[in-house]
Amino acid sequence: MYVNLKRVLSLLLLFIPLLGFAHDVSSTDQEILHNGDLWAYIRVGATHMLTGYDHLLFLAGVVFYLSSFNDILKFITLFTIGHCISLIGATYFGVTANEHLVDAVIALSVLYKGFENLGGFEQLKIKSPNLLIMVGFFGLIHGFGLSTRLQSFDMGTEQILAKILCFNLGVEVGQVLALIPIIFIITLSRKHKQFPAFYKAVNWYLVLAGIGLFVYQLYHYFIGHG
Repeated sequence: MYVNLKRVLSLLLLFIPLLGFAHDVSSTDQEILHNGDLWAYIRVGATHMLTGYDHLLFLAGVVFYLSSFNDILKFITLFTIGHCISLIGATYFGVTANEHLVDAVIALSVLYKGFENLGGFEQLKIKSPNLLIMVGFFGLIHGFGLSTRLQSFDMGTEQILAKILCFNLGVEVGQVLALIPIIFIITLSRKHKQFPAFYKAVNWYLVLAGIGLFVYQLYHYFIGHG
């Protein structure tokens, strides 16, 4: 199940360029929402979370840091509350920002979690911030990122709140579906003696993926404003 650490990292690095395409707004999604009912917003919301690699990488980093199911449930619930508040609130009141800048901050959350999991703060002899507070804060940022995506769609003028709530529901469904295999794999991996190497490999990947996504988003921000 496990291979040489360098080989794992080399394989994972191949996927960094693909992460930049996470949950892009597509004409297909717009067509689904235009021709569908409220169920279509649930479907698109779930799809955006399942293809939102930056969101899933952050959640994987949170789960990796925790060992008990109660702690996982507590932190994921806090993250969920955070992104529900910002997704629903920002969309309903029309608060938006450049999506590349928002996604750049989300990329930093991935980098942050990998760095923390690897003991980066301890090595710098700095006390790491309270994890509950940071997960709640990043939940708000991730929700704002999802809001910028939703606001990119033409939602019409009717049932706006219902559409937002359905999209948010879809995000929650997608998050649960994504977390099930993530938690299963991490829990199973803890039983193997190679887990420390696997742990380091994945968290180094979070650091590298976070840097790659951050550079990618800033590049496209400056290209768009050049």
